[in-house]
Amino acid sequence: MSTKIIVENIRVPVTAQDGEILDIARGRLTAAGIPFRPQSLRIRRRSVDARHQKKITFVCSVMAQSEEDVGRLPTLEGVKVCREESLVIPVGKERMCGRPVVVGFGPAGIFCSLLLAGAGLCPLVLEQGGSVRERAAAVEDFMRTGRLNLQSNIQFGAGGAGTFSDGKLTTRIGDGKCDFVLETLYALGAPEDILWRAKPHVGTDILQNVIENADRRIRRLGGEIRYNTKVEAVGDGWIAADGEKFACGPVVLAIGHSARDIYFYLMRSAYTLEAKPFSVGVRAEHLQEELDEALYGDPALALRLGHSEYQLSWRQGERGVYTFCMCPGGEVVAAASEAGGVVTNGMSRHARDGKNGNAAVAVSVLPQDFGGDPAGAIRFQQKLEQAAFAAGGGDYSAPCQSVGAFYAGKPGGYGGRIDPSYGNGRVQPADFNVLLPDFVSDMLKVGLHRFGRKIIGYDAPDVPLTGIETRTSAPVRILRRADLVAVGHDLVYPCGEGAGYAGGIMSAAVDGMRVALAILARFKRNV
Repeated sequence: MSTKIIVENIRVPVTAQDGEILDIARGRLTAAGIPFRPQSLRIRRRSVDARHQKKITFVCSVMAQSEEDVGRLPTLEGVKVCREESLVIPVGKERMCGRPVVVGFGPAGIFCSLLLAGAGLCPLVLEQGGSVRERAAAVEDFMRTGRLNLQSNIQFGAGGAGTFSDGKLTTRIGDGKCDFVLETLYALGAPEDILWRAKPHVGTDILQNVIENADRRIRRLGGEIRYNTKVEAVGDGWIAADGEKFACGPVVLAIGHSARDIYFYLMRSAYTLEAKPFSVGVRAEHLQEELDEALYGDPALALRLGHSEYQLSWRQGERGVYTFCMCPGGEVVAAASEAGGVVTNGMSRHARDGKNGNAAVAVSVLPQDFGGDPAGAIRFQQKLEQAAFAAGGGDYSAPCQSVGAFYAGKPGGYGGRIDPSYGNGRVQPADFNVLLPDFVSDMLKVGLHRFGRKIIGYDAPDVPLTGIETRTSAPVRILRRADLVAVGHDLVYPCGEGAGYAGGIMSAAVDGMRVALAILARFKRNV
């Protein structure tokens, strides 16, 4: 029996090669007298420390396999035993009354379905949007013509909202299942570097292939996926979709954060929902080369380090303003899913080779801002989206304003040095002081000013702001018990970001796994 050992906090110049990093780890293990297999050494994590531009470094950790079981390591800073959590598939005792149904094929639905199918439960997946190829065609048509497909768009379809994003795989949840998610995504075609980068990302171009491969794997394992199938109602042991009601086993609601029709159905039915805090704001765009210079000191370092990223925040009393979903070398995309509403989001390809970098600058919205009830939370978002639609001219062009004009209260002011990327420039002059509630616009001004102190040029007068950004997270939570079943129900499992239990690809995928494991722990595998 052997033990996996991690050598941490290996700090090297950014010019260092992989071999040099492994040599340092080899030396530390040898000095500690720990026997290890030389061929087992591999880089486990690598991040960039750019806090001091004159001394930017890589901070790495290395994984090694010992020659024998190591119960206790000698006390040595930066060397520890790796306690990996193995994924144990439980076996339940309760008889399942029908095949499980998973509603939604975003990260939560995909990983829930992968585990259920792998255990032989043959799940049926119902997704209101199209397959990856159908969805990509619908999104491209919307970008080009402004014709919005209400069923298949940037929010709905194979892969969920994350399909058209930067494909970030960062999370703060600290769950051992994250390694399983990364390894599975790699096996499905994601780049190998997601296994060791501190801030891994896939990119929308590669992510679409990964989702197609997940679809194929689930089908090979006995699952079934029906696209363009809209779920209308759900209960214990039954579901209704496209006018058809049929019996089933447990139902997993992995609906995503924009499934407002299902939210309203659940509110009218015997489900318990609560409003939760969310955020709204705008997308800020900067020249990526200037961001690289501001954060690295030398834009040429991006060739070695990858384009620079940032995450900024400021809190004032109970209200916060922060950057969200930063997309290096990306574009601002039209993310509407309802007629008569404009929504922005960010997207980038794996190469991140676009001219601009963008991020949402969002202000927290608290329950007291909209009356405290779930319906009020959704209507708060809708009101902003509809106002943005009108300000953009009613054809899904987006309102846009420069930072300088925003401070001065004058519409427009953008264009020239930094061109807005939304819809290839389909923007209209507007004033976010009018479109946004005062508490949002006031806090945005504070945030932009504070962020300009941290990144030179962040609040430059000609920086374009495009909006409205409203879908940062689900505005409601579908309450569930400790066994992950919906309150007041016995066979319905709320899951992922749309249910209010995740935020981003990784945490949604992990929550999908949790729900699948809860089902497997309860039910027998022979349906």
